Amino acid sequence: MFRGALSIWGRDMLVLRRGILSELIAVIAYPLTLYLAFGFGLKGYISEVGGVPYPLFIAPGLISMTAVNAAFDESSWSMWFHRRVQHTIEEYRVTPITVYDIVIGKIFSGFTQGALKGAVVFLVIALCTPFRIDYSHLPAYLLCLSISSMTFSCLGTICGTVIDKPENIGRVQSVVIVPLIFMAGIFFPLSSYPAAVLPIIKLLPTTAVFEGARAALLLGYLPPQYLINLLLSASIAFALAVYTFNRKMAE
Repeated sequence: MFRGALSIWGRDMLVLRRGILSELIAVIAYPLTLYLAFGFGLKGYISEVGGVPYPLFIAPGLISMTAVNAAFDESSWSMWFHRRVQHTIEEYRVTPITVYDIVIGKIFSGFTQGALKGAVVFLVIALCTPFRIDYSHLPAYLLCLSISSMTFSCLGTICGTVIDKPENIGRVQSVVIVPLIFMAGIFFPLSSYPAAVLPIIKLLPTTAVFEGARAALLLGYLPPQYLINLLLSASIAFALAVYTFNRKMAE
């Protein structure tokens, strides 16, 4: 099964290599702008959050946001383009490659791009900030980032499978993905929410992504409730991605 998935992943990586420089420049611009605008623009008004300097408080979330956005974008647009424009998916189906190969290959592609772009943003932000993290915390952070990227790659695969009009992918991002990201406490502590709303916010998968990433990178551990949330979200998203793609191909 994984041989076919790796073949699809390798093809997508060859395509990425052709435009990697422009891709990285484009992906750096947005989180770096947010980091400079909020991290430095507001540091005169918000010096610390829970004892953490504000630029350092928002940095883990911005890096994670870049990774999960890239994973979603790559999986959704790649799946849509190969299904609706190039008809590559139909070519895959006449080979020994299975449905699982296609889905897993696309998920791997989204995950790889998310990890790569997140790493580049991490390096850029590290150069921009005077604060330094404990690099022994990276394993916990990378675990959080890996599971998160897998989840969003699965969600992107679902969107690319069921959506026929390309503009609707952008609408899903604007109406669903972006609100979930900004509600999850990238720029402010969750304690800012009313007590009645807070339990609901903590159940969001994006809260597990960003709060888990912050705890992992700054404290060196991934809180169990967020780890369980991430694992459940990834498992459900993968099952839905396989089911959705399999059903679509059967039509």
